Amino acid sequence: MSDFQDGTRVVHAGLPEPVVGEPFLPGPVFAAPYHLDPAEGPGENDYARTAHPTRRQLEAAIGQLEGAPTLVFASGQAAITALLLSVLRAGDTVALPADGYFTVRAFAEGTLRGLGVSTVLVPTAGPYPDFSGVRLVLLETPANPGLDVCDINAVAAAAHAAGALVAVDNTTATPLGQLPLALGADVVVASGTKALTGHSDVLLGYVATGDDELFAKVETWRKQTGGVPGAFDCWLAHRSIATLDLRLARQTENAAAVASLLSARDDVTGVRWPGLASDPSYPVASAQMRRIPGVISFDLGSAERVARFLTAASLVFAATSFGGVHTTADRRAQWGDDTPAGFVRLSCGIEDPADLLADLTAALDQA
Repeated sequence: MSDFQDGTRVVHAGLPEPVVGEPFLPGPVFAAPYHLDPAEGPGENDYARTAHPTRRQLEAAIGQLEGAPTLVFASGQAAITALLLSVLRAGDTVALPADGYFTVRAFAEGTLRGLGVSTVLVPTAGPYPDFSGVRLVLLETPANPGLDVCDINAVAAAAHAAGALVAVDNTTATPLGQLPLALGADVVVASGTKALTGHSDVLLGYVATGDDELFAKVETWRKQTGGVPGAFDCWLAHRSIATLDLRLARQTENAAAVASLLSARDDVTGVRWPGLASDPSYPVASAQMRRIPGVISFDLGSAERVARFLTAASLVFAATSFGGVHTTADRRAQWGDDTPAGFVRLSCGIEDPADLLADLTAALDQA
């Protein structure tokens, strides 16, 4: 599959060999008891928490895109938690993005600290500290919600020189946007809830790594803690991946147009999109990423103005998730995120660009 272009790869990723009379993508197999061979013992499937055919097909699909064996989880946070608790022990130090997903920082401040794990918070854009004594470096690039980008190759080289493992949260970019493992990372974690599946109907996460020992640790953790997605969620996710290339193309097209629109307005400040030549992250993003995601951030100055903007918009839904086919916006400060009161993260959907621009312009004018 690696010889094909993205659109072909996502359509065929993880599909079983054709069987006459069966569908292209077999339906979900639910958590029913499996028949066992009384003489030979368990077969490939014995218990749905530890082995599941629908889940394996989804893992094969994501693994083909990320370039390494993959384990799927019930959510992105479950996947990150599995990685952190599989790797870190009392006395270890983990480096986390200071501007990344806030729940990861909250988990570190609470649970990890209680287990004797120290945390170093590092801005995605740097400067980066000496990683001596650090067990794991977790990067999130582009960072959510501020959209800073870091040079994965350079940070991974520095971390490896200090003896640290490197994980990259690939949620915002997706494997069609960048391939962290090919850029030097040891492991990828991501939420499949967002752009990867893109229809706002699945809760999913995954860990991908070519490190056999690390893979085994995370797999054992999952078997023993049970944070697996259900069969139907796996089926929905696999179905949705087929349109990933098409969805990302329109989202990026819309983001480019929206970023230009916002940058030209005097009543909007702090516009960030790594695809803008004027963006601080553009030099690294343009060299490192295969495509820029459809997420933009900007500031409207106050919570009240954000509320008026969202009320006036017809095509922009207020929602805290992102990456779906509908354009959404979230005022991150309402969740306790360390952002200004008027800061907005806008996730472009796949609406017609002209309609989206017209709606945004009218909503901003009214706000």
